[in-house]
Amino acid sequence: MADAKSTKKKQRRSVPAGQLHIQATFNNTIVTFSDKKGNVLTASSAGACGFRGSKKGTAYASQVAAEKAAEAAKSQYGLKSVDVFRERCRFGSRCRYSCGRRLRHLSRKH
Repeated sequence: MADAKSTKKKQRRSVPAGQLHIQATFNNTIVTFSDKKGNVLTASSAGACGFRGSKKGTAYASQVAAEKAAEAAKSQYGLKSVDVFRERCRFGSRCRYSCGRRLRHLSRKH
């Protein structure tokens, strides 16, 4: 008979505060949540949310990507507050504003 191996149950990691990195270009938007040390918790992009072609570069696509990443960070890690870091924002930077508005809206829901 085969010996049964004992497995450890993975503990749920709680991260109350972290960082939000938004990389916005003309073609895509990448949203990444990390802890204070910079270890990535969750990430999402407009392409991963199903947008293709020129639709990936729209403000709505970045809003959907931010919503998806924020929901995952809240449900898996209990993330409540973030510091926002913007990288490579495109002309007009509409995406970062819509991302920020959507994240503030998500933080109000409890």
